[in-house]
Amino acid sequence: MKRTDLNIAQRIWLEILWRMARLFAAMPYWFKFHVVENLLFFVLCYCLRYRMQVVRRNLRNSFPEKSDEELAAIRRRFYRTLAELIVDTIDLARLTPDKGRSILQVEGLEEHLRKVGGRDWIAMTAHFGCWEYCSFWGFYAPTQIVVAVYHPLRSKVAEALYQRLRNGDYATTVSMKESLRFYLRHRDKGFRGKNLVMGLIADQNPPRRPDSHWFRFLNQDTIFFDGGEKLALRCRLPVYFVRMDRLQRGRYRMSFVPLYDGEEQVAPNEITERYVRELERVIRERPELWMWSHRRWKHKRMPDAER
Repeated sequence: MKRTDLNIAQRIWLEILWRMARLFAAMPYWFKFHVVENLLFFVLCYCLRYRMQVVRRNLRNSFPEKSDEELAAIRRRFYRTLAELIVDTIDLARLTPDKGRSILQVEGLEEHLRKVGGRDWIAMTAHFGCWEYCSFWGFYAPTQIVVAVYHPLRSKVAEALYQRLRNGDYATTVSMKESLRFYLRHRDKGFRGKNLVMGLIADQNPPRRPDSHWFRFLNQDTIFFDGGEKLALRCRLPVYFVRMDRLQRGRYRMSFVPLYDGEEQVAPNEITERYVRELERVIRERPELWMWSHRRWKHKRMPDAER
């Protein structure tokens, strides 16, 4: 968002928030991740009880086989993750390549670079772990730039702040409605002289359409965005599921699971189906790392709807 899109009061508020974020990011690790994070966890879980009913319902419907005690333990660990995500995001205000590489490890780096070669590719990820760290991929592959496809925020100030936090030499943001046009415009010459990695967080709740395809996901009928599959098939781009595993507070490991090689003949919805199955697998392994506070299942399938 450009400064000209904000009025004077919004610009002042933006600069205050930005300087506060810069100050916070300059503080030592122990303070950010052991003092502030613990405080945020207590406030979110026990004081505000942020979306507690949504979290309870989502966990119960997703894991009917688990006891109340097991679900309560997952719930507490989720609020710990949520508190950490807030710290992780603000910490982006002072980001350097050295800091990024110390925060994020990449598993199978050489193999992945060899497979994608000099091609553009699609990174399908989720609200699992700290998804903001996916943008650090450019620190390991400087000839590639991550194009983070996202939904713009309603607040102009928050939107402008997030643009500052997310955009840089190795990553840029593009709204979902502009993503296809952006890729088609830059696919031949790249963007800033770099190959494109189209980063899609595909586990959000999409608008329901008459032709929406339903997947069985965490014991519930669910619809998913299919933009990643459509872009892959139209432009013959390889698709990878990008997993973010937390190693310790504020430290993650990135790994890649191939979903589509850009050449294979696949049935309709097959690429999205592979994404859904991989996402479900990692959620069952580490349920506390997924964003259970999202109202993911607002749409309900009618009895006669097609799968």
